[in-house]
Parts: sequence; C-alpha cells; structure tokens
Amino acid sequence: MPGELKTELKSKSRAEGKLVVLKLGGSVVTRKEKRMTPNLEAIKMLAQEVAQADVEYLIIVHGGGSFGHPLAEQYRIKEGFKERSQIEGFSKTHQAMLELNKLVVDALIQHNIAAFSVIPSSCIVTKAGRIESLDNCQIDMLLNMGLVPVLFGDAVLDEDQGFAILSGDQLVAVLARSFKASRIILGVDVDGLYTADPKAHSIAQPITHITLADLKSRISAIEQTRVTDVTGGMLGKILELMPAIGAGIPTMIVNAGKRGNLYKALKEQEVPGTLITKE
Repeated sequence: MPGELKTELKSKSRAEGKLVVLKLGGSVVTRKEKRMTPNLEAIKMLAQEVAQADVEYLIIVHGGGSFGHPLAEQYRIKEGFKERSQIEGFSKTHQAMLELNKLVVDALIQHNIAAFSVIPSSCIVTKAGRIESLDNCQIDMLLNMGLVPVLFGDAVLDEDQGFAILSGDQLVAVLARSFKASRIILGVDVDGLYTADPKAHSIAQPITHITLADLKSRISAIEQTRVTDVTGGMLGKILELMPAIGAGIPTMIVNAGKRGNLYKALKEQEVPGTLITKE
C-alpha cells in the first residue's frame, strides 16, 4: 500500500470539502485496441456532460489508453532507466500523453469549460514509482480562480530509477487526499464492480455499494482487464484508490461510455455503478 506522501500544500479554503476529482479512464477516451487512436465521440460526449453538470470545483485526470500504454510497455518505462534506448521512449510516451491531453482539454473548452492543462511531470517527482513530491500550488490557484485543472497519467522523473510511469489512478488518490475532496468519480468502460467477471460468468451480479472492509475481503475476486495495461487494470485502480477511500472520500465507479451516466454521477443522482465508502 502507498506510504505517507511529502507534499507542498497551499491554501485550499475555497475548494476544500466541495471538490470533486473525476477520472476519465483511458479505455473511455481512447480506442484501446487501436494504437494512438482517440475516441473523439466519447470525449465530446463527456465534455458536454461535464459542462451540463456544472460542478463548482472540479479536477479532471484522464488515463493514457492507446496513447500512453503501448509506448510505455514497448520501452519498458515502468522498469526505470536501464539503457540509453529507453530515453527515446520516455520522450515519446510523454509526448503522446500531451497529444491526448490536448484533445480532452480542447473538447472541454469547446463546451465553455475553463479547462487548463497541468502537466504532472512538471510538478511531480516519484521515488520507486510512488509520488514523493507534489507541488499543489498551481492546481490550488487554478481552482480558486474557477478553472478546471486537467491532468493525466504521465512519464515522470524518478529519484531512484531515473524515470517511471505515474498512473492517473495514483494521481487521483493523492489529489483527492491532498485537497480533501468530497468525492471521487471513476469513469470506466464497465458498469462498476461485480461478484465475478461478467464477461466470463453468467451468474455475476453487480455490486452497487461496498465498504472498504468488505472490498478488501473480496479483492481477489476483482478481475483485471485482458487488454495490456501498465497501471494494473481494475484491480490496480482499486488498490490505488484505497487510501483515499480510507480517508473518508467516497468513490463512485460508473460506465462513462454510456450517455448520461457521468452527468448523473456528477449531479449525485441515482446511476448504475458501484459506490465504495469507508464504512
């Protein structure tokens, strides 16, 4: 489990207690089966739903999908710097994520959302793949001015291994705790958690609400994605979010690929999915 974090925290008086941290999974904003292919229709739909929900304080983090993951795997970025040939891959992975981030931010701006790209590798350093230092000053100022910071899973510098992959899920959990978010919404391409893999077992039942204690006891039943994913699939997402949930930040998992789901989740309306709470 992630340890304690060393963060440079600034004043959060206006956003504290009201902030929503939204994760848009790479499987939603890209077509993961096609390298470097965005799902422009989904990105546009999600931007529209975010605009309609009109959340007062919002941080968005998106995944890498077919942009970041294939390159990170090809050049073994997660393993850290081992040979000179990886340097090119480190650069390419970061640049690919910048391209995807621009598409997401552009769509938000087109729907009159004051989105502002925040590049994780410019304000975060990891140690053995875990966030070691995080300067929240820029994000705090953006929130207090009424802007929406948009971050992403990134290739970042690492104190121990030269560089590493920072997953969007780790970033979501850290930001939520640092800013004392009211809740986390995890937008993925499935209808929440199930008692078993619904693609393999017809008896699988959806889990609409689960506590952290119950989740820990059933964690081995959570199926990982079958598609290559350097951040660990669904199991990896849940493990990353556990510290935030344990800090009392409820997390809602919804299928953001289905029209209307994200809007309902942002508005705290009833929506198919899984709510995970501390107790």
